[in-house]
Amino acid sequence: MTDDAPFSIEVELTVPFHDVDAMKVVWHGNYFRYFEIAREALLGKFNYSYREMEASGYVWPVVDTRVKYRHALTFGQSIRVQATIDEYENRLRINYAIFDVASGQRTTTGYTIQVAVEVASGELCFVSPPVLFERLGVTS
Repeated sequence: MTDDAPFSIEVELTVPFHDVDAMKVVWHGNYFRYFEIAREALLGKFNYSYREMEASGYVWPVVDTRVKYRHALTFGQSIRVQATIDEYENRLRINYAIFDVASGQRTTTGYTIQVAVEVASGELCFVSPPVLFERLGVTS
């Protein structure tokens, strides 16, 4: 578990037209793209973006995910996507919250779970590799 502040980031986005359906509501699958944008910004904060992960000898596939839609997002809406590392010892669990910028209302919550896979062997790691602890600035 983490103290949220150093393990959290927020990004602001505007919902583009190509993300919405005929009712101008964001298609449900696009929420995962918003999570991905925030996740990449969060991991980049620790110099451990996807390219850096692979260069360190590991890839981190998403193995589980969840989203809870509380209020619809619509075309042109300004949103703030918050990503927070919640677990890192044996897996990487990142929690997400999406907020409407104008009202501050939370519209969406969710999480992703990623596990380390060693590139050379293709083996799943049951404990996060030391490079993750190093990048996060924590001791294993």
